[in-house]
Amino acid sequence: MATFHRAGPLLEMEVLLASTNPHKLQEFREILEPLGVVVVDLGSLGETFEEPIEDAPTFVGNARLKAVGYAVTTGRVCIADDSGISVDALDGRPGVLSARFAGSVGTRDERDAANNVKLLALMKDIPDSKRTARFECAICVADPIGNIIAESKGTFEGLINKAPAGEHGFGYDPLLYLPDVQKTSAQLSAEEKNARSHRGQAVLKIAPCLAQLQQESSDS
Repeated sequence: MATFHRAGPLLEMEVLLASTNPHKLQEFREILEPLGVVVVDLGSLGETFEEPIEDAPTFVGNARLKAVGYAVTTGRVCIADDSGISVDALDGRPGVLSARFAGSVGTRDERDAANNVKLLALMKDIPDSKRTARFECAICVADPIGNIIAESKGTFEGLINKAPAGEHGFGYDPLLYLPDVQKTSAQLSAEEKNARSHRGQAVLKIAPCLAQLQQESSDS
């Protein structure tokens, strides 16, 4: 069952994030904890869990695999996301393969850097007018017996920059250029990014479901 903690007059709900990515954990916490949702990661459970094979062809499908798999395994309410970048000039690639676009060797930061290098190489001769791309995020929430209780999606439109820029964020953030603010996603502050990003949109869409779970627990 979901875990709840009393903290003064407020009721806080604890959910498990189906990810070992510290950057994702930070973003989920920044968005959800002000709403009273405590986000814990797999590493905090002190156990090793078999990772579900993410072989679905869509972000939605992979988010479902992770949320249901870890919810059943751990017996907790679990939230999972699958996200990546889709580039129009590359027919939507790297898409669901974003995290391992350049392979699966090295640390997470090393893989991110290699992915960026590969994407820039493929986009080398693409003119500015055809460098459109977007981050996509699908989120799924599953209960401890594996029922899907909420799903959402978000997108974050931009252009592929011609070189990495910015020190914030992770993944392809240094390459997604936002014409309206003349910055890449990696040049935004955490607050600016969460207010408009694909993940920020998707997380806020499922917040009412989490609030309902909070209410149902307090009434039981």
